Amino acid sequence: MTAPAAVVAPELAAPGEGLNYATVARGPWPGRRPAHHEWVRRPRLVHRLQDPGSPPLAVLVAPAGYGKTALLREWADRDRRPFAWVTVDERDNHGARLPARVARAVAAATAEGRAGGLVLVLDDLHLLHEPAALDAMGAIVGDLGPEVTLALASRSRVALPIARFREQRLVTELGPRDLAMTRSEATLLLRLAGLELDREGAETLLRRTEGWPAGLSLAALSVGERATGPAAPNRFGGEDRLVADYLRDEILGGLSADQLEFVLRTSVLDTLTGTLCDAVLERSGSAATLSGLSRSNVLLVPLDRTDERYRYHRLFGEMLRAELRRREPELELELHRRASAWHQRAGDADRAVEHAICAGDIESAGELVWNSVVAAVGHGRQATIEAWLRRFTDTQIAAHPTLALAAANSQLACGQGDLVEHWTSAAAAAAGSDAIEAGIAIMRAALARDGIARMEQDAARAYRLEPDVSPWRSLCCMLAGTAQLMVGRHDDAVRQLEEGARRAAVVAPDVHALCLAQLGVLALMDEDWEDAAGLITRARSQVERHGLATSATIALVFAASALMRGRRGRVEDARRDLQAALRLQSTMTDFAAWYDVELRILTARAAVRLSDANGARDALVAAAPRMRRVPEAVVLEAWLQDAWARLDAFTGPASAPPSVLTPAELRILQFLPTHLSFREVAERTYVSANTVKSQANAVYRKLNVSCRSEAVGRAREIGLLDAG
Repeated sequence: MTAPAAVVAPELAAPGEGLNYATVARGPWPGRRPAHHEWVRRPRLVHRLQDPGSPPLAVLVAPAGYGKTALLREWADRDRRPFAWVTVDERDNHGARLPARVARAVAAATAEGRAGGLVLVLDDLHLLHEPAALDAMGAIVGDLGPEVTLALASRSRVALPIARFREQRLVTELGPRDLAMTRSEATLLLRLAGLELDREGAETLLRRTEGWPAGLSLAALSVGERATGPAAPNRFGGEDRLVADYLRDEILGGLSADQLEFVLRTSVLDTLTGTLCDAVLERSGSAATLSGLSRSNVLLVPLDRTDERYRYHRLFGEMLRAELRRREPELELELHRRASAWHQRAGDADRAVEHAICAGDIESAGELVWNSVVAAVGHGRQATIEAWLRRFTDTQIAAHPTLALAAANSQLACGQGDLVEHWTSAAAAAAGSDAIEAGIAIMRAALARDGIARMEQDAARAYRLEPDVSPWRSLCCMLAGTAQLMVGRHDDAVRQLEEGARRAAVVAPDVHALCLAQLGVLALMDEDWEDAAGLITRARSQVERHGLATSATIALVFAASALMRGRRGRVEDARRDLQAALRLQSTMTDFAAWYDVELRILTARAAVRLSDANGARDALVAAAPRMRRVPEAVVLEAWLQDAWARLDAFTGPASAPPSVLTPAELRILQFLPTHLSFREVAERTYVSANTVKSQANAVYRKLNVSCRSEAVGRAREIGLLDAG
């Protein structure tokens, strides 16, 4: 690069003292106070530009309000080199005006003869659009010598071969992500604006503005005008008058009529793609429009590197939606309906539901919510269903059986039996289709209010009503298999539960975990320890993999795991699982009697295994009255009596009840039936041999025995160890 040829030039906006120019202005406005973000120094970015090893070309491209000019002026304040500064305007599109201005700016900047190079700034370069002017700019860039650093600032992509410069490591690029304010910068800006917010309030504004400096300045003004309080930042958004006026002036004002229509009508979408926009707008060519807008001044955020997926900046999107609602309220609803249909065809249930709700199409929304319940709840997204349902009134939910059933299923996952019953009754009052009848039967089978025989009948009826590919069939199998288990039809139960596990493996991980847990419990009761361990471990891993630990109905999995882990000597893990089961159990209200009794039996047996006689007794005492509500569940009754027998063996009456063993003592107890020496046990438990000996002696004392063999015998007698 050589020095620019003939350069004469024009009005020059010199850097001046401090940051006294607005980033959105075309130069200084007399008497105007700078925006708050123009006073916030940003040394992290200046360092990238000023570093001696930086490339000879710096390109700052971002929409209005990102502080490009302010950053360049801060760089000029800190850098020892002279700055030749040209702020481009519309007149530079004609003739040789731009080269002349550049020449005069360079001459003025180098008049003092200072050595060490020069920085040439071309600001507001987006105003250059005529081919001749763009050619002139290219010539300027090509003629610069090695002693010149060129800085270009623009609201839209610069008409230069940036990709080639990037590949040759000749350019430093700063875009919206780089220019967005950090947490510390945003906090300083708000403080300079006189706004004292706590950390949460500042974080809220940073999140809502996405670090957009102008947005933060406007937020400071807006929140400062409101009554102070922790809720004030939450009320700031794109519909705020200050934001809307700014965006109309700086963004929308520069769009063509077609572009304006496009951004308004696509603002209903949270993710923009060419095919989706075409479907919603019922037109073609949206991909090209998006690509063009991404190169302009629009606050459009790319979501990939292929120019296929975008979203609007949060504040800009909110402002556009408010404007669309004001201009074309009926069309807004239709746009949402089209978006819902497109997402439904694409298999994106979440967005399909959201758009149906926004369209006010309660019938379609109800269908979508109901069809999404299995996958959402089954994959630990219970909160998603709850959020959707909160968008409707109770009256609307009760009037639409699909919504009522969705509410019932949501409450089923939460263990709220009374609410499951309430919403199931509401659905039954307006039932009609086979799908609704099946859903009602499933909810009734889960609660089993009319006994175990009716539970199996309801589950079987729902299974017949649902198509073979329906994800609901897995739950039908789990419920029917459990009913068969309760009355002693072992082989039938295993077949049903295995089918349920097979059907649920992908579509309903929660049902998959419950089927595996029930099969594991069957194996436990049959003392098939190896099979039980494999099944329950698989069930427990499903809970972890899919984030199901807060679902109330998963308590059964935790209880079975606690019993199995306790038996295998994993005392701490067993205690954690038992605590998780008890915590989830405490959240349940008037839930299915069969579930409650089985859960309490498992927690009682786990508690005995962990030397907690009081906890076991509390569980079994609470199970007794609930057992009376399912008298035909003969297997459950047998399990309950067996659990009482194990507790009696643990606590007496032949001898005094043993003292509670600590987790460390329980862990050592598991090794006593083996032939391992105390030293070998110490190696496996990562403690000293003396510690093992002390813990073993404590076990002997608490079990009222005097040696290892007696301790093993006593532990087996009271249920702390399995029979040899």
